[in-house]
Amino acid sequence: MTARERVAQLVQVFPEIYPGAHCELIFKDPLQLLIATILSAQCTDKRVNMVTPALFKKYPTAVDYAKAPAAELENAIKSTGFFRNKTKSIRAATLRIVERYDGRVPDTMEQLRELPGVGRKTANVVLGNAFGKGDGIVVDTHVARLSHRLRLTRHVDPEKIERDLMKLVPREYWTVWSHWLIWHGRRRCFARKPDCSQCEIFRLCPSGKTFLRTGEARKPEATT
Repeated sequence: MTARERVAQLVQVFPEIYPGAHCELIFKDPLQLLIATILSAQCTDKRVNMVTPALFKKYPTAVDYAKAPAAELENAIKSTGFFRNKTKSIRAATLRIVERYDGRVPDTMEQLRELPGVGRKTANVVLGNAFGKGDGIVVDTHVARLSHRLRLTRHVDPEKIERDLMKLVPREYWTVWSHWLIWHGRRRCFARKPDCSQCEIFRLCPSGKTFLRTGEARKPEATT
């Protein structure tokens, strides 16, 4: 089976496995999602979602973030890790949004990529989930790992992985594709000891039998 044939089948079965797959960062508008995505670097979505309710209440607009004292913002996001760098990115990005876009988060890849601290992954998250624009595919650690295990790419660099995926995955699935792989990575295809014996897409995965044969996969739980 070719990679393209594999993807064609996966886009049919994933909606049945994860019918409610969505971005697990909690947000109400593009600005909130931008901030949450910046905070999610090297941090779990669960932790970010614990921090953002108070953060969003205290800083409802881009102006509020841009004017926030660095020490104050650092303290508010400290538990997400790398808080000094994240604070610099948030303050610089929101200042640019205020100065160039009248306080509104821009909705194009080019404009988002011009914001300090915003890379292609963050831009893809915001475009796909806040604006409904599938301009690319989010490649995080889960998407990269599963793309290798499914033999959809040989690359390690996220942007090269994304280019490979964009050639294989129909454009209408670009946003939800990353959700499917992220959900599957968190729930079944773990980095260590993937649960191959219970995997819903085992027949479509070239790596599953190898993991089971070498003992790198989780063993089936004993039944009583």
